[in-house]
Amino acid sequence: MSDSTAPQSVTPSAHDLPDVSGLVVGVLGGTGEQGRGLAVRLAAAGQRVVIGSRSAERAEAAAAEIGHDVTGADNAACAAASDVLVVAVPYDGHRDLLVALAGVLDGKVVIDCVNPLGFDKQGAFALAVEEGSAAQQAASVLPLSRVVGAFHHVSAVLLLDESIVSLDTDILVVGDDRGATDIAQALAARIPGMRGIYAGRLRNAGQVESMTANLISMNRRYKAHAGLRVTDV
Repeated sequence: MSDSTAPQSVTPSAHDLPDVSGLVVGVLGGTGEQGRGLAVRLAAAGQRVVIGSRSAERAEAAAAEIGHDVTGADNAACAAASDVLVVAVPYDGHRDLLVALAGVLDGKVVIDCVNPLGFDKQGAFALAVEEGSAAQQAASVLPLSRVVGAFHHVSAVLLLDESIVSLDTDILVVGDDRGATDIAQALAARIPGMRGIYAGRLRNAGQVESMTANLISMNRRYKAHAGLRVTDV
């Protein structure tokens, strides 16, 4: 006879996400449009945000412009002060920055949103990356960090326009560490209208990053700021 009073195990739902409200989010490359836009939205949602830049003065000026108690620092100080780091730097400086910060990023969640793209007369195209993707490159130089790929497809124009209250877009999240991908999804969910959707292991980051070239082509043709929505999830 079974004991009906015994505790029953509950299988966690794929939609269960952690409380990330107390985490400090640093944005490396936070003075660029994409990084600053993410900082604006996360800070407006109540997240504590630190903007990082090669120049502490530039970071502090950008933070003052954003408000919402955002602070600014050079990239190393930003990384040291943060629990989670969003990497939003140009691809050509991506590897060198992460190599320089490898020690201070040990054990931390690193969310890479860098898109390795080139441009010519035919428009945007994906660049070949030796490791397979920018996110995999980050993982190769940060072996002790918890690397995730996310926030590749959200328009900086929409992020920076605070008159747009809700952003109608999903964020594809890839990574090998379930706890880290859950944190990235939860951060995305703090922004009104946005969802974080798990989209596979880190080896799938190349497809996610390169899709940005397709979105840029859509935006140019339709004069839009296209994003993605995933159905039936």
